[in-house]
Amino acid sequence: MPEMNLEDRTIAEIAADMRAGRTTAAALADTATANHAAGDATFGAYKTWDAERFRAEADIADRALAAGIELGPLQGIPISVKDLYGVRGYPTFAGSPRELPAAWRHEGPVIRALRRQLAAFSGKTHTVQFAFGALGTNPHWGTPRNPWDADDHRAPGGSSAGAGVSLWEGSALLALGTDTAGSVRMPASMTGTVGIKTTQGRWSIEGITPLSHTLDTPGVLARSVADAALGFSVIDPDVSGDPEGFLAAVETADVGDFRIGVCEMFFDACDPGVAEGVRAALAELEAAGARIQSVDIPGLDEVDQIFRTGGLSAFEFASFIKDELPDFLEDIDPMVGSRFDKMAAMTASDYQSRLRRMAALSQAAHAAMANEHAVVGPTIPITPPKIADVQDPKDYMKANLMAARNTTVANLLAMSAVTIPVALDAAGMPVGLQINCAGGDDARAVAIARAFEKVLGTARQRLGTPPLSS
Repeated sequence: MPEMNLEDRTIAEIAADMRAGRTTAAALADTATANHAAGDATFGAYKTWDAERFRAEADIADRALAAGIELGPLQGIPISVKDLYGVRGYPTFAGSPRELPAAWRHEGPVIRALRRQLAAFSGKTHTVQFAFGALGTNPHWGTPRNPWDADDHRAPGGSSAGAGVSLWEGSALLALGTDTAGSVRMPASMTGTVGIKTTQGRWSIEGITPLSHTLDTPGVLARSVADAALGFSVIDPDVSGDPEGFLAAVETADVGDFRIGVCEMFFDACDPGVAEGVRAALAELEAAGARIQSVDIPGLDEVDQIFRTGGLSAFEFASFIKDELPDFLEDIDPMVGSRFDKMAAMTASDYQSRLRRMAALSQAAHAAMANEHAVVGPTIPITPPKIADVQDPKDYMKANLMAARNTTVANLLAMSAVTIPVALDAAGMPVGLQINCAGGDDARAVAIARAFEKVLGTARQRLGTPPLSS
């Protein structure tokens, strides 16, 4: 079959085309491979690309469909995977200059859920080394390029640096990332895609190289909320038993069904066009029937200070790397290594005290938002910086901390969250609207995001096409 134009087709529509014989998984893989061949030199989304394995997995999906074996809507769908996940047949580098030991190729429940539907993995996307960075930079393998700036190399967002880029390259229809302080939502926001951050513990982190065993959460990025919801329905253990019911509830959700709180702290010190873009989107949603009011979440200044002094991830990463991979400290990214002494210096007593304080702050925040279905604001307050402007460690750290300021709230306070693209800022770069829900309310967060998308449009409908996209 000829290559397909995938730009305006949802995953559900493509899956229906496959079952009707209008296309095949092999044709999808060929299109994705052609897009990758055309865009790889520009985008640099992938650490490992194996065209033969990718096509073989697509062929298996086709043979199963031809035999009448239908395993689910992601059968034969191209999915990129952050290079922290263990995937059979692929090395795991976790952003390091050398491959991790074989134990880190082990597939965990998230990958196994996709295997059960015979999804086709397009490859392993770049990550910040050991996922410890908000901008997406990696001195060992290069930094993927944000497709929204044709003139300058801008940050794609981290740590799932290649995930959002792979979607615009057209080499994947869904992307797997991980989120410890925003590492799904930051690249989604910076690249104008959708990102879902799950509640801690909801999706297993088995088979994923860790940064913080307390805060790490797997998640998905997609071109639309509809696609992200489909991926969520397959992976999420709480809804995968009745994915059709979940998806039906998501599709019938209306903006008028939800009480939305606007947290002004998220709007502080935004770069030009960021706050304005989010407020304009909220005005459209309110005009469409959303019930919107201001809400105050206590303790957010303290949450930010905890994050700026290492959160929990600094201590947990230092413990992991010293115990499991001590020799990898020899070639650690300087932007990661510069913080290592401070990470290792935290005492067990300090760590336990911080755990208790975060639990108290989480309880207070959840009480404050008890009358709201979600709390919203800009996903990231800054424009994705030019890579040339963050070469100095001080400039890097300033941008790194600001990029994660709003997203880390959901991690440290044990919430669920979704980001959707809603505007372009004054520099012409994407702006995300973040939807924070209580921990465990992941399905509601997805439903709210879909209700918003039906009013505001998808990224392609609202923002247009990135100048560098395929």
